[in-house]
Amino acid sequence: MDDIQDENAPTSLETVERAMDKAAALAGRENENISLIAISKTRMAEEILPLLGEGHRLFGENRVQEAAEKWPELRAEYSDIELHMVGQLQSNKADEAIALFDVIHSVDRPSLVKALGKAMQKANRSVPCFIQINIGEEEQKGGCGIADLPGLLTLCEKHGVPVQGLMCVPPLDLEPSPYFALLAQKAKVHGLPLLSMGMSADFEAAVKIGATHIRVGSALFGARN
Repeated sequence: MDDIQDENAPTSLETVERAMDKAAALAGRENENISLIAISKTRMAEEILPLLGEGHRLFGENRVQEAAEKWPELRAEYSDIELHMVGQLQSNKADEAIALFDVIHSVDRPSLVKALGKAMQKANRSVPCFIQINIGEEEQKGGCGIADLPGLLTLCEKHGVPVQGLMCVPPLDLEPSPYFALLAQKAKVHGLPLLSMGMSADFEAAVKIGATHIRVGSALFGARN
């Protein structure tokens, strides 16, 4: 009998949404102000379709080429999909990224700002962006230095790159809340309303501290093979 699935058991999406609701309630927040981005990198279309069938429409990808191969066909069927670029973006992929994505979370250096500005002007398309901060100052991770944020914001304004918020990935195996709090503080100082922070293992902590966008993969799709 143990192998019979309970038809009333919550789906992965429902489970994550319930956890978001609980975390938001504890923080005195409204869940409606928090966007759940389903991170679909390396996932095939057949893995994504169940979430689309449940009505979910926000998805995130790490690579331009993978997104270009996978999403046009899905978008032909579901026209209201919103696609977020959450991985490191090469400057020479700026034109493709502006054509494919509705939001970019990983703006982190002057060369990328300039390339995105040119791409947006060429496409006559303004794509909202987040500046990614290397919040733990880790050499192996992308993101601008904390001290470099003011200069990068100025450069974004100069090149017509609209910045709506900040993004971070805290150090692995450390308590994430202090890093989330630091990101929130930096966003407040610079008048940026949005915070992209929190993943499968720590999104509840991020929600409690003010995340407006959480990026969840394995909690929705299961572990990668």
